[in-house]
Amino acid sequence: MPQLRPPEDRDAPSRVGHGLTTTLPQPGEVAHLKIVRVNKAGAFLAWGRPQDLFLPWKEVKHAQRHLIKEGKKVLVCLFTDEAGQVSASTRLDDFLSDEAEGFQEGDQVELVIGDRTDLGVRVVVNHRYWGMVHDSDLFAKLSRGDTREGYIKALREDHKLNVSLSAPGYAKVDAIAQDMLDVLKRRGGFIPVTDKSQPEEIYALFGISKKVFKQTLGALYKRKRILITVDGIRLVP
Repeated sequence: MPQLRPPEDRDAPSRVGHGLTTTLPQPGEVAHLKIVRVNKAGAFLAWGRPQDLFLPWKEVKHAQRHLIKEGKKVLVCLFTDEAGQVSASTRLDDFLSDEAEGFQEGDQVELVIGDRTDLGVRVVVNHRYWGMVHDSDLFAKLSRGDTREGYIKALREDHKLNVSLSAPGYAKVDAIAQDMLDVLKRRGGFIPVTDKSQPEEIYALFGISKKVFKQTLGALYKRKRILITVDGIRLVP
């Protein structure tokens, strides 16, 4: 098995993607990288450094080889090979575990979006574990390779991770409440959105699920910070 090292070089230049600012990909991390060229030895990936990252053919499952084409993007795990060089692998199951320990419900984690399944969307949690965002917790479109914040939703007896895109319960309400007030102020004190609005519209405005949106509305209304009307929400003068 290739040698997996913890992420290093945190002083490297940063990259921005889908709401998160992170360092350039490091050994031990999963990243969605563009293929810049392909030859008999393998493929070479752009990873923000002068020298492209090597993806040898032995690190690509035979069934996936037809997907390795110049200009495409591929989800890989970075590792240090026997020669001490950083390489890439598409064999994510060799590096990621289905079982995790040490998490608590509500813990914030970093996610890399994987593939859709019959149950929902498979995600990489903290570059170490597989997790699942079930269909019931999906309120926005997720694309393979997206990076975003997530939260541990449930601790299962089999140690597999159920993940949510928003903090469970009221853990995030106070922070979201201030964000919502700021958005209202920037928009002149009124937004034509209510608890009947579509989840996609709510997420586009505030980056939260409809459930958290409704909880936040209730909290602000009780604090007499907003008025809730049939056509939207309004700041209290």
